[in-house]
Amino acid sequence: MAASRSLAGLVLALIALHSAASTRYAPNWDSLDNRPLPCWYDEAKFGIFLHWGVFSVPSFGSEWFWWSWRQEKSPAYVQFMNKNYAPGFTYADFAPQFTAEFFDPDAWAELFESAGARYVVLTTKHHEGFTNWGSPVAWNWNSVDTGPHRDLVGDLGKAIKKRNLHYGLYHSLLDWFHPLYLADKESGFKTQYFVLAKAMPELYDLVMRYQPDLIWSDGDWESPDTYWNSTGFLAWLYNDSPVKDKVVVNDRWGINCSCHHGGFYNCADKYTPSTLPDHKWEKCTSIDSHSWGYRRNMQVNELMDEATIILVSKIFTCIIAFLFDLTTWLF
Repeated sequence: MAASRSLAGLVLALIALHSAASTRYAPNWDSLDNRPLPCWYDEAKFGIFLHWGVFSVPSFGSEWFWWSWRQEKSPAYVQFMNKNYAPGFTYADFAPQFTAEFFDPDAWAELFESAGARYVVLTTKHHEGFTNWGSPVAWNWNSVDTGPHRDLVGDLGKAIKKRNLHYGLYHSLLDWFHPLYLADKESGFKTQYFVLAKAMPELYDLVMRYQPDLIWSDGDWESPDTYWNSTGFLAWLYNDSPVKDKVVVNDRWGINCSCHHGGFYNCADKYTPSTLPDHKWEKCTSIDSHSWGYRRNMQVNELMDEATIILVSKIFTCIIAFLFDLTTWLF
């Protein structure tokens, strides 16, 4: 009898697998939101997020350094630049100094695995537009043409995939100061010059080159998903891409998408819901209260202390075990 039940369960599982594999998703949210979340993410529980880019060179304030300095003209950032750099120094001048001289992918991956992580997400491109791989549409503003002269995304991916870890890629849709993005913005996002020439080519390139398990999208808050062609990309990702059966995505694909559409919900940075959601969600937080990446002006009292880190971990572990499946991120 037990053997019969096991066989029946196997048959049902195979039928479900075939049904999922044969499903075609249309480029609209009603269809895309019905895609089941791949089970590896549901079981992973704990991931590590890496913010790394040209902003790591000044390592002052936060990863929004360029915006704070040039757009907002924050006095603290202006003073920092006037004190430490010659007149006429530009943000682009930081790129050759981004050498990644201590980058050891295998040592990093070993550390992540030892820490208990089950997936790792690397910043492939932040809002500054600099890509940590040799993007063909980011000429001379990528880690292969300048700086470390190295494919950081690819090298870490190889080390991650040697171990019992899943590899995720963070990608900002927008580039703050890209001329094509500024032109689209000026048009009220009625044109898509930047999307067609930069944003979407990079996303397709990342998927085809590195075959990630997870895409963590960002930089979506100024324009609707129709501007980004988000549903078209996701339909391709779920239907025809080389990662169609395993890839997981978040919810940042355009204005009003967060907490409404996508594979799992981020909703907002460091989001903690007041009631238990009925959708898979992620607690994405940082040890530093002011930044997601390293900054040399960080003060000890601005860090989450060990007791709080342990407490947060235990709280979410208990919720996972007894109430609902949640994903906790600490980095």
